[in-house]
Amino acid sequence: MQASHIGEIAGVITAICWSASALYFSLATRRAGPLAVNIARLVIAMGMFLVWSKIMRGFWTPSDASPEAWKWLSISGLVGFVAGDYCLFKSYSYQSAKLSMLIMSLAPPVAALTGAIILHEKLTWLNALGMVLVLSGIAIVILKSPEPETNNSRLNYPVKGLLLALGGAIGQGIGAVFSKLGMGNYDPFASSQIRVITGIIGFIVIITLAKQWRSVGFTLKNNKAIGPLLIGSFFGPFLGVSLSLLSFQYTSVGVASTLIATVPIFILIPSVIVFHEKLNWKEVAGAFLAVTGMVIFFF
Repeated sequence: MQASHIGEIAGVITAICWSASALYFSLATRRAGPLAVNIARLVIAMGMFLVWSKIMRGFWTPSDASPEAWKWLSISGLVGFVAGDYCLFKSYSYQSAKLSMLIMSLAPPVAALTGAIILHEKLTWLNALGMVLVLSGIAIVILKSPEPETNNSRLNYPVKGLLLALGGAIGQGIGAVFSKLGMGNYDPFASSQIRVITGIIGFIVIITLAKQWRSVGFTLKNNKAIGPLLIGSFFGPFLGVSLSLLSFQYTSVGVASTLIATVPIFILIPSVIVFHEKLNWKEVAGAFLAVTGMVIFFF
């Protein structure tokens, strides 16, 4: 841990930002669809980055970044923003943001395993214990007992939604390692801008191949989706992602990912207030167990 705890504080604030963005993007996705929301949020965030970069750095774009930074941060953008985030957003169509973000707490173990290979980070028996606790916590939520009115023992959540959220966790975990690899000491907001640029290009290709430009146009005209999109874009790809890179810069990917994984804790109360979802003791216990596992994982 750093004496100033800049990285740790940035990680906690990132979790708060991502909790807000998850709720607002969940609203936008239900109103406009995941593909349209993904490209729209990145375009909106890009506008924010252009203004921020010009005011704070004197550059409209990250033109001062090294080719090495562009390479790894671009890969991170494709893995995280395009593949990972698309899976996460698509999962919102099948289940609540609360459950999706809980499954996203698997991102730190993924980051640790990837970091062990690429960044040569060491794994200890405590890491293994942390993984068991995290998986157990998630299993408690996913495999909770059926509601009284049902007479079957199947999962209470759609398998497709669970797998999509898992894909999001894998993308985020691997993307975090590539981000740290490419960023070095470079400005975290400029680093995020590179990832957003790559993400926009990636989604342009996907939308073109899927022939979904009409859907994007409809989203931009949907007044009910624009509000959540603007707020989600600020707390997500602009502020949240930039703070996550700041956290990676000042502390290890493991510690940063662990703190960011506390999103399920921050999102529980808003889920009840905004979406009027009911919580049972198993969901609450599962969330705390998962986060406890994250803490032990990088103790």
